[in-house]
Order: sequence, then structure tokens, then C-alpha cells
Amino acid sequence: MNILFVCTGNTCRSPMAEGYLKSLGLKDVSVKSCGLAADGSPVSENSVKALKEIGIDISGHISKNITAEDLEWADKIICMSHSHKAYLEPYAKEKLSVLGEGISDPFICGLEVYRACRDEITKAIDELFLPFEILTMEREHIKKIALLEKICFSEPWSETTILDSFTKGTKFFVAEKDSRLLGYVGISCILDEGYITNIAVYPEHRKKGVATALLNRIFELAGELNLSFVSLEVRESNFAAISLYEKMGFKKEGVRKNFYRDPQEDANIMTKRFENNEDISN
Repeated sequence: MNILFVCTGNTCRSPMAEGYLKSLGLKDVSVKSCGLAADGSPVSENSVKALKEIGIDISGHISKNITAEDLEWADKIICMSHSHKAYLEPYAKEKLSVLGEGISDPFICGLEVYRACRDEITKAIDELFLPFEILTMEREHIKKIALLEKICFSEPWSETTILDSFTKGTKFFVAEKDSRLLGYVGISCILDEGYITNIAVYPEHRKKGVATALLNRIFELAGELNLSFVSLEVRESNFAAISLYEKMGFKKEGVRKNFYRDPQEDANIMTKRFENNEDISN
């Protein structure tokens, strides 16, 4: 499916939407963005900062005016406002929609306004493209998480271990659809440091954006708590997970020898660092 996001100048809203949807890594989804009055300008500085806070780099984007070829290429054209949709209706009416209820224009405003715009965009895209929700874990999720642990790990956390970690302050988030658990992530925060305890997704729901969405929620939390870094361990042979973490801005910073058992294996220590809560991993 080819998705085209459209705004006015293609320097704020539509490139943020393009960058976020691309970050979800959805299978068979290609994404572009254009403007109705774009002039080849770079993406706005505050758009870059707002996306960088959740681990997404759009700094290389250059605005592009929409063309007949773009309209032909797109299966769906998602406009940032109703006025954009009205302008394009004579050319591609059957392909057009508006993102959410319409995304407010942050042009020439401060970073806080761009953050609010980013959050509007990510929420609307999640509702449109992700068939699940990211929720804060409740106690009733613990039994489901313990079952997922048994499926994913050779040394799974028990219900008791999860509950103990939860009561001691570890923050957990779950990906859920129709009350069914798809995946979860936990993070222990000490001062300005974040340590991911575990991240797991059911095998049949992998490569569908679940892990990416869970990590994006962790990055949002990092912004809320002003964390200086988020770190995790991963088996050195888990190339799929390592590839995802690298894509999300983590870098290898060390090795824990013989960290894993059954089978015994070293762990790569991977860290995503922030400075004043701005991603400095790139």
C-alpha cells in the first residue's frame, strides 16, 4: 500500500507523519509526503527536534511539491486538514482522507506546539494503522505477561518476579488488541537512567510494528522523565532484535560475558543516549 501525506509547505506536519509511519516498519507499506505549496526547503528545526525525542530522524527531508505522478502512485492520500482535502478533491477524490480530525498547523511556533502536533499525528496514525493499543500495565496483565515470558525466554520471569518488580517501581507497558496481549516492555528508572528489563512479542505478531510501538512509548517516557539514556541487553546471536534496536537509535556499548544461560551466551549492552532529552544517537 502506498501512503501519501499532504500538508501546505511539506516542512512540518506531513514530514512528521511520514517519518513516524515509516518508523513503525509496517510490512508492504510505502510512505511519502508532499506539499501543496512546497519550495524545496529543509524540514523545520522544531519538527526535527520533536521527532528526534521519540527516536526518529527526519533531518534529511527536503520539501516537495505534489505532482500528478504522486497522485497516481498513492493508494491513499492522507491530508493534514480539510482544506487540503478540498483542494485535491477534483484530482483524486476517491483516495482522499483527513488524518484524525485534522492536524493543527505548528508553523513558526515554539517546540512545545510542535510536540503537541507530533502527539496529535502519532495518536491519529496509531489509530489508523496499528490494530492494537499501547497501555500502561495493570495487575491483571501480570498472568498474561508471565505466559508470554515462558514462550519467548529460556529463563522467563514468573508472576511473582513481575509483581515484585512492578511494586518496586518498574514501569511496564503492554500492546493489546481486544483484551489480548501481543507484547510488553518494562523499564526500571534510576535517577536519570533507564534500564529496559525485558521486551517480548508473541511470534505471530512480530514484524507488525508491535516492538517499535512499545519502544516509542519508552522514548516518550524518557522525555517525560528527562532520562539521559535508555539501555538494554540482547543476545549477541539475536540479529533481528539487534537490527531493530540499531534502527531505533541504540548503539552497542559493551558486552556482558556469559550473561545468558540455556544456551550460555554473551549479551550485547545497547544504549540510546539523550542530551537535554534530545536524541544524540545519530
